[in-house]
Amino acid sequence: MTATKPTSTKYTAPGMSTNEGAAAASVLQDRLTELIDLELTLKHVHWNVVGPNFIGVHKMLDKQVKGVRKMVDATAERVATLGMSPIGTLSGLARERGQAEAYPLGRADTMAHLEALDYTYSNVISNHRQAMRKLEDIDLVSQDLLIQQLEGLELYQWFVRAHREDPSGALIPSTSSQRGA
Repeated sequence: MTATKPTSTKYTAPGMSTNEGAAAASVLQDRLTELIDLELTLKHVHWNVVGPNFIGVHKMLDKQVKGVRKMVDATAERVATLGMSPIGTLSGLARERGQAEAYPLGRADTMAHLEALDYTYSNVISNHRQAMRKLEDIDLVSQDLLIQQLEGLELYQWFVRAHREDPSGALIPSTSSQRGA
């Protein structure tokens, strides 16, 4: 038995049509999938970061994992509130993610990981903003959830970028750069 993304539901939040609930839940499922991927990526980096500033980055990432995990739970619960079944199994997430770009690093120095995480956060934040705009005419409660999450995601990205900045505010590329920021 495989879980697929449903397009309608038998019930949703009061004041919304089931089609509106399904549309909002579909947008949120995409966000849920990417947030779970981000949570796992942050833990992966936490385990694989080495070199200068290791302990500071290692500890910073634990707090970010916890924060993103709360976002995951809130998003899944909103999907369920809208009458849909949130997809959170590994096989379901793999199907949902499709050919998404994989995080490029294993064991690597702090600057390389921070640069890759900066890029990852930029993508997640941009996708959250697009989803936020889609929800504007469908479900303001779900939109508000994403707005609150954006505040946290942008803060986490700032923490990552602060490690990469020089005193003038320019981002320092890692010497083993895998991608641009």
